[in-house]
Amino acid sequence: MLEIFTMDTCPYCHKVIDYLKSKGIEFIQRDVNLPENAQMLMHFGGKAQVPFLMDKDNKVTMYESDKIIEYVQKL
Repeated sequence: MLEIFTMDTCPYCHKVIDYLKSKGIEFIQRDVNLPENAQMLMHFGGKAQVPFLMDKDNKVTMYESDKIIEYVQKL
């Protein structure tokens, strides 16, 4: 399952979330305003930037909304 680390105030996060929802793609959304999600973001991504995609099934992590959408289109 895809996991997306986001913030409510991030327009790029909304872009990714809107895309995933429009395509009916299931995902877990993790708000980095929660300390445990912020810690996970830093652990798996290494920097405090959102949106951040984590695809554990394919061992893929990435930042940047356009790259995330491009990646998801190929799944």
